[in-house]
Amino acid sequence: MSSPPLPPVRGPNRTLRWAAAGSALLMIAGVGAFAYASQVAARRTPGADALTVVLENGTCRPNELTVPAGRTTFRIENRTERAVEWEILDGVMVVEERENIAPGLSQTLSARLRPGEYAITCGLLSNPRGRLVVTPAADGAAPSAPDLVAFIAPLAEYRVFTQLQARDLAREVGALDEAIRAGDLAKARGLYSQARAPYLRLAPVASRIADLANAIDPVAAYLGGREADRGFTGFHRLEYGLFAQNATQGLAPISEKLVADVAALRERLRALKLSPADMTDGAARVLQLLADTTAGNGVDAYSRTDLDDFDAGLSGVAKIVALLKPVASDAAPEAFEAVGTRLSTVEAQLAALRGADGYPAFDAVPAESREALAEDTRALGEAVERMGEAIGLSQGGA
Repeated sequence: MSSPPLPPVRGPNRTLRWAAAGSALLMIAGVGAFAYASQVAARRTPGADALTVVLENGTCRPNELTVPAGRTTFRIENRTERAVEWEILDGVMVVEERENIAPGLSQTLSARLRPGEYAITCGLLSNPRGRLVVTPAADGAAPSAPDLVAFIAPLAEYRVFTQLQARDLAREVGALDEAIRAGDLAKARGLYSQARAPYLRLAPVASRIADLANAIDPVAAYLGGREADRGFTGFHRLEYGLFAQNATQGLAPISEKLVADVAALRERLRALKLSPADMTDGAARVLQLLADTTAGNGVDAYSRTDLDDFDAGLSGVAKIVALLKPVASDAAPEAFEAVGTRLSTVEAQLAALRGADGYPAFDAVPAESREALAEDTRALGEAVERMGEAIGLSQGGA
């Protein structure tokens, strides 16, 4: 989900580095929550052997990387004045990503990569991309693939689920477009979050299609011109007009383009070849993004409907967990049980925040509640990763 920190700093420079980060954040209004997310991530992740990539002056340093196939941990250091994201891309497909990397801080990303050539993003979406080359692993280093026969039913059912969600997305976005064209501000506002929900349930696969994700769901914070940037389109551009500018005027071309982009996504999903690993990897990636944005400042900057987003994203993950139960509960019962326990914890936390009239505005949720939800969501993502590995699925597996 393209939407706005990880190894621990060790040794005698730790205090100085945190102090420097704190000073930088004090000069940038509104990013205190980003700092929290970065600090939590730094405490949680060991990474002495991580490969460091520095983002500054619109580039990555180094701009070209070579790593062996298998698991590699990257440490992404943000030396810009803006919160940024970092992605590994295989063509137009997102392999792995991290968002909410606050200015002056860092975040780590661990990915299991197949041999080949990839692109890496370098901060803002408009910046030139770097290059990542993955060479063949030594004999025995690559994970063995599981028996795919066991995954035929879960894959088939998940494909049906994605097609149904894509159909719902097209219908809901069409209704939003009609309300905008009719100039009905109240109705369009009411339909905004409802229209986003199917897209977020599709996030494990839809957010990987980078070109369409950058058209359907770009966040102004990751664009050079912010709200004035020509690349600011899709849901959040409509959100900005409806909730910040309080008007439908000028939004019809944006909603018309969103309808077309959703239609293109629907066709792309029909043709997309899914593997079992796409299910677990996608679920873990979405949970990491939900944790990052929940610990930070959210992504619905104008409507503050982030908890509705969270609910939809979590339900998409829960669907994957349910579909994998027949395989995972048999092949890796302890790992599957851990996922179930973590998922129940997050679902209970989210339910506790919901009132009779739905979820509160994101900025009305106490910081400690957001932090606890983010921590447990991150733990759920890690449990899903472990489950995937336990049943033989990974970035380098099936």
